[in-house]
Amino acid sequence: MKAPITKPVNDAQRAFNELCEKGGGVRGGPARGKVLALLKETGQSLNKLAMSEMADQLAAFPEANPWHVCFAVGLSWGHLARLDLEFTEAVCNVLSDWNTADLKKAASFHMERGPTPIEQSLKGAYNLFGRVTLPATLPDSLEKLGRAQERWLSPILNPKDRPPYIGAWNATAMFMTALFAQPSLAASQKSPPPMLPPGGPIFAGLSLLHRAGILSRPPAGSDLDDASFEPGALYENNGLFAELCNQLSDWCLIDVHSGVYMLGTRHPHSGSWV
Repeated sequence: MKAPITKPVNDAQRAFNELCEKGGGVRGGPARGKVLALLKETGQSLNKLAMSEMADQLAAFPEANPWHVCFAVGLSWGHLARLDLEFTEAVCNVLSDWNTADLKKAASFHMERGPTPIEQSLKGAYNLFGRVTLPATLPDSLEKLGRAQERWLSPILNPKDRPPYIGAWNATAMFMTALFAQPSLAASQKSPPPMLPPGGPIFAGLSLLHRAGILSRPPAGSDLDDASFEPGALYENNGLFAELCNQLSDWCLIDVHSGVYMLGTRHPHSGSWV
């Protein structure tokens, strides 16, 4: 099989290209076991960094609403804002007591997409936090975390009720960061709920794995990060994470998610993340 990734940006993509060229798998594609091992190693390496970052963020704001911290980190991991304690502090302040000073400060940490996505995401989040009651502390079981996600998603599923900029990423990333805040809980997850975020890199990574014969079906939805919220695609693609997870015994769903992300990302700095 010809190497499918043009101009790879990290070691995982280069290794995947090499495996594809060597063949040994379905329809001349890469050997399944070696691809799964690559995803596992890459995902778990990235997750060590993510868990460390999440622990630092929560430790810095012990009195803050932990969901606000999780939402702030989700914005940063979605490449809307630089990950910085001052950014998280401003987000926590504005989500607990809306004010223009903290909104302006949070927006000042914007990345290449500018301040508007941060401002609008926070407006949407403030709206949702006012409408949805979440537990005072992060749930300590997958079942409870899944129920909290259901409550959060309830107003989002209706296009007429969904706040602007609360698309597929902002609807789900907060619950992924909540998993990273509890490594032992995250390690126990083999299938949804809770559901993990979609996005361009995830769509691209899943597409590569399907073309290589590793997945039984292609991903649903779109490769656009700012695509409108598609509940069906969210459920479908989380099912693909579970399909991958079930093929190895010693990893979990966020390992799969991070491995797929690294396979599909085009971020030029991703080579330095693991």
